[in-house]
Amino acid sequence: MADSPEKRSFLGRLWNAIWTPAVMFSSGFLILAGFLAGILFWGGFHWTLELTNTEEFCVSCHTMETNLGEYRETIHYNNHSGVRAICSDCHVPDEWNHKIKAKIMAVKDVYHELVGTISTPEKYEDHRLAMASAVWKKMKASDSRECRNCHNFDYMDFTIQETRAASEHQRAIDNGMTCIDCHQGIAHSLPPNYLETYEKVTAGLEDEVVQEHAAAGDDIRDFLNNSSN
Repeated sequence: MADSPEKRSFLGRLWNAIWTPAVMFSSGFLILAGFLAGILFWGGFHWTLELTNTEEFCVSCHTMETNLGEYRETIHYNNHSGVRAICSDCHVPDEWNHKIKAKIMAVKDVYHELVGTISTPEKYEDHRLAMASAVWKKMKASDSRECRNCHNFDYMDFTIQETRAASEHQRAIDNGMTCIDCHQGIAHSLPPNYLETYEKVTAGLEDEVVQEHAAAGDDIRDFLNNSSN
């Protein structure tokens, strides 16, 4: 059934009202109002974004109680320097583009909370290895980006580190290793046989990098061949 003339007329007037230039306000007023509205929007958006980075927000879900208990037993929670790394320091990038991507990907955590994927200790343990593998792969691919917000080889004084720590850090530099290669369980308990799985995860990631480089090389060669022809 077609819309009535009255309904079409109302919708038409509403559409025209939205897109017709205002006659009661000056251009300067509209520009200023738009600028202020943009500030308010950006401030609200930034405030909301930072709110989701707090430890209280991160552990507000029932399924995060296991994570929280394990984290509170580590040096990142309680240490001699009094410097504490909270959840977002390790799991949320500082860079804007990576941060927004991480926030979007975090929607899956809400889904799993709703469907109860890890709602019991037994379910949690069943999924521990899969969850750890996802984090390992992410950190390996980013060269442990979030770790390096606080820890950086360039800022380390090996002369005041314990002998073993200094030796291992130097080995990491010499061999192009990254933090997660040695510190898989720095904040949470490790699943059984974790090392074998970590090696498989990182080996698969290295294969992907090799394939990407090979594909990029093929594209360059094709471009050069086409240019020469």
